[in-house]
Amino acid sequence: MRLTEVTYGSAQAIEGYGPGFFRVGGHVLRGACLITPWDAGPWGGYEDTVAPLTLAGRIDVLFVGTGASIAHVPAAFREALEGQGIGVEVMASPTAARTYNVLLGEGRRVAVALLPV
Repeated sequence: MRLTEVTYGSAQAIEGYGPGFFRVGGHVLRGACLITPWDAGPWGGYEDTVAPLTLAGRIDVLFVGTGASIAHVPAAFREALEGQGIGVEVMASPTAARTYNVLLGEGRRVAVALLPV
């Protein structure tokens, strides 16, 4: 089998996660976070639609990690993002982190909002 190493250039890939934290760019982020190809920082959860809405026009899809297991996101949160042309894909946080990294490696315009595991 031939393996190909994935490179992300200067983009922010998720390097790891554990109980209550995510590791991005060599830094540990505790709690909920919003990760884009160019930045990573805290996220205020579903009530914080402002931070994800600043991504309108810069990303096509926001993956939402709902913690250890998949759960529904509030309708108002989804509607605010979709109203700005941002697709919303909901999954458990570990799955969202992996999916983000795969699509980031393909050069896609994606971001991820993660609740801790």
